[in-house]
Amino acid sequence: MEHEKVDLEAKFAQFDEQWSPKLVGELNGQAVKLAKLEGEFVWHHHDEADELFLVLDGHLTIELREENVALDESECFIVPRGVEHRPVADGEAHVLLFEPAATRNTGNVENERTADTESI
Repeated sequence: MEHEKVDLEAKFAQFDEQWSPKLVGELNGQAVKLAKLEGEFVWHHHDEADELFLVLDGHLTIELREENVALDESECFIVPRGVEHRPVADGEAHVLLFEPAATRNTGNVENERTADTESI
């Protein structure tokens, strides 16, 4: 059995698209995704899934309806299922997402930013 490590910097170098998560691993029905984020995303929620945002490079704010959570490098935040949120990045942020594999990036919203997750 071959075991492979994942070089996150090398994976980030393989794509330029923003707001389009890329699958880098799965475990126990959960997906490990990488995303480049810049600007404002859409307000949305995930009915059945919590969502973890871990900032690897840059800064990210998770806007909630009643507060904002500012994240710097090496900080993470878990958005509980059903909580409406909007990620906002001033400048490009590199983020690791951890969520159930079937989770759609725009949650309950269908628009031009809805993206299928592809593996890299």
